[in-house]
Amino acid sequence: MTGAYVEILRARHAARLLVGTLIGRLPNAVAALAILLFVRAEGGSYSLAGALAAVYGVANAIGQPVLGRIVDLHGQPRVQLPAAIASALAMAVFAFVGISPLPLAYAAVAAAGLFTPPLEGGLRALWGSVLHKEGQVHTAYAMDAVAQEVMFTVGPLLLTLCASLWSAQAALLVLNVIGVLGALSVVVSQPSRAWRSAPREAHWLGALRSPGLLALLGAFLFVGVAMGSIAVAAVSYADDHGGDVVYGWLMAGLGLGALIGGTAYGARQWGGEPARRLRVLVALLAVCYLPLMLMPGAVAMTFLAVLAGVFLAPCIACAFVLVDRHAPQGTVTEAFSWLVTTFTVGASVGTGLAGPVVEAGGAFWGFAVPGGAGAVSLLVLLATGRVLAAPGRGAVVAASSENDPNRAVEPRFSSGDRA
Repeated sequence: MTGAYVEILRARHAARLLVGTLIGRLPNAVAALAILLFVRAEGGSYSLAGALAAVYGVANAIGQPVLGRIVDLHGQPRVQLPAAIASALAMAVFAFVGISPLPLAYAAVAAAGLFTPPLEGGLRALWGSVLHKEGQVHTAYAMDAVAQEVMFTVGPLLLTLCASLWSAQAALLVLNVIGVLGALSVVVSQPSRAWRSAPREAHWLGALRSPGLLALLGAFLFVGVAMGSIAVAAVSYADDHGGDVVYGWLMAGLGLGALIGGTAYGARQWGGEPARRLRVLVALLAVCYLPLMLMPGAVAMTFLAVLAGVFLAPCIACAFVLVDRHAPQGTVTEAFSWLVTTFTVGASVGTGLAGPVVEAGGAFWGFAVPGGAGAVSLLVLLATGRVLAAPGRGAVVAASSENDPNRAVEPRFSSGDRA
């Protein structure tokens, strides 16, 4: 199983780009928790912390596709590093000013979110130039999805460790400095400096003029809803079954499940149509959420959480393939950034939706929301099946014997055409 991953990590620049991107994304991964810890340390309320975190999230959702488009136009080093520095400086202003004056605090966190560099989309745009086999790019996407789960598990631990050793303010500053160093490691690498987007057709919609991409974004909005809602339902369950410790185990279980599923998914080459495969994966994701409604004891519930997470990373990895296929020529970074934004917005909607549901019907109905959201995502994929199965705009059709044992024609990866 590890052979495919080892082969990728042995490729020149691959390990550096993956690790640098993960480190560069660390401030964004822990931003909500970092803001919460800092505001509470400053004597602010949970409501204020939530409002500031929401402002950061909204600004981040706006900034990712905008910066992604600028990267496609001007290259990675000229955008990624200045954006990382600007975001870190804005968060430093927040750390030194605190929550008074409040308008400045809101402005600082908004700027930090807005200028968060689109390192995720940038890495996925680079895989095609670093890995010269399409099958390896598939595996790299799965490895990327697995690495996200590791980061979202390790990141909060690092944050809380820094806060306990020093202070919440120091943790905020240290992690943002580390994030800038990660971005720097990526942009000074040869693939990042050499990468150029393919010539693009001028259009104000950019990547969003692709029907296939719009269909995929519509489906993944509801995958995000599922992820946001399950976190709220887990809080309600944990309140009756052991408190914060149980909640931590449930979240760790979801992460472990995604890690297992993503690792297994990326360890083999998949033939056939990726749009059809995504429908199967999303269906399995929705089905595996349903057992959570049984709400057994904490130990059994943790195992159900592992099951619920198994198909998340494979869904994300398969979606990466379709994004690359359907991104209009010259918009690959922007297209991947739109997927990040859509997933983030969906998670926020899911959090907001699950709150009233849990208050009205308890954790049982809260756990029904993820399954329902997964079912809606599947319906979107079924309704747009022809659009997603169509060759991407501007794709070059060629034999793909690596991924299709029947040698069926399939569009090449657009990111593979980069210089």
